[in-house]
Amino acid sequence: MNIASVRRPIIPPTPPRAPDNLSFFGRLAVIRQNMIATWGQRAYEEEIIQGRFFLHKSFILNQPDAIRHVLLSNYENYSRTPAGIRMLRPVLGEGLLLAEGHAWTHQRRTLAPAFTPRATANLVPHMTAVLDETIAKLDARTNEPVDLREIMQRMTLEIAGRTMFSFGMDRHGPTLRNFVMEYGERLGRAYFLDMVLPVSWPTPMDRARARFRTRWTEFVARLIAERRAAGKKDGAPPRDLFDLMDESRDPETGKGFSDEQLVDEVATMILAGHETTATALFWALYLLALDPDTQEEVASETRGEHLDSMADIDRQKFTRAVIEETMRLYPPAFLVARAARDKDNVAGAEVSRGDIIMIAPWLLHRHEKLWDQPNAFIPKRFMSKEPPDRFAYLPFGAGPRVCIGAPFAQAESVLALARLIGAFRIGLADEAPVIPYGVVTTQPDHSPMFRITRR
Repeated sequence: MNIASVRRPIIPPTPPRAPDNLSFFGRLAVIRQNMIATWGQRAYEEEIIQGRFFLHKSFILNQPDAIRHVLLSNYENYSRTPAGIRMLRPVLGEGLLLAEGHAWTHQRRTLAPAFTPRATANLVPHMTAVLDETIAKLDARTNEPVDLREIMQRMTLEIAGRTMFSFGMDRHGPTLRNFVMEYGERLGRAYFLDMVLPVSWPTPMDRARARFRTRWTEFVARLIAERRAAGKKDGAPPRDLFDLMDESRDPETGKGFSDEQLVDEVATMILAGHETTATALFWALYLLALDPDTQEEVASETRGEHLDSMADIDRQKFTRAVIEETMRLYPPAFLVARAARDKDNVAGAEVSRGDIIMIAPWLLHRHEKLWDQPNAFIPKRFMSKEPPDRFAYLPFGAGPRVCIGAPFAQAESVLALARLIGAFRIGLADEAPVIPYGVVTTQPDHSPMFRITRR
């Protein structure tokens, strides 16, 4: 994709690339600290890279047709790896993200009505109310250093709480944030035994994760109990995601969710809905602070807009392109790993049962054969008449298991960025480069301080 640009685009900092001949154990040592620093230059140039993972072959796929085959054409042949299950099950349980087979089909059909464009539009007032409060709080902190990453985390958590339960997260927010931080710092990292042992063989970390899961599910169940205690007026339309999810029924079987299943679905939606959106907004604000000209284009687009409905959000074409380019450079899910259930042929490569397929949006989105100036921040590439190949750009996955909440996350991100940049000029008070690292999501290595001034 060729991108015409009048001025030189910015190239944000990234971790150094690993030597292509890095040993297996050298790579393993880096994985726990920063997965995206384990890939060398070959991974950004070649379409398919074959290696070995203990007794099995491994493949990194950077070819859209090969990715389409794995995620769409033959997706039932590929399941999550033992390490992937270990990382996610303690916080997501058997929710939609981890479910397989008939359980996944039931959950997907049952949840679908809660995430239609119409349902998302009905939740926009919750988002705008939180944004109004956030902007008011930021007004009192102009011209002083602020940690916008923390503010985005608190803001998106508040939006998640109100859109899910119609109540604020003042009381519960700190506890939820502590759960997220505790898990990400230690339990959400892959250890050697996590990667080599079957899921049915508990590792020492699995025992710690099990203890965490007990406390975590009890906490989510308390949130659900509090929401149910608030009740709902007879005959009133659903007022939040919980109403929609609690009332949802599989259109074929008429079956809804049990209380245990509802805990896992709520946990999935809260975590996926607030942590990944907060991270995407942080990276977007960081990029716009590095690129004041692009920041002014966003501000110009929002000028005179009310920004309180889906129609207003849909008109923010350039702001949406900024979000899309941000998620290209900093994909929330930097790696998708799958294990083959049976033999297959992927773009001429013979895949055997147990082989590992890796699709890394971090690599795919910066691949030198797929993108012009792949490491540069150029939002207008997403306003081109030639959009990227559907399987070359995967911020929300693809195929039948594409993220069900993508329209909600996109609407929230565009609305938040437009409102914030429409209200404030944002610059960096901290000159240290921010380096992305991959643990559970694509996180910054530190939270830089920003300065904001009222427009």
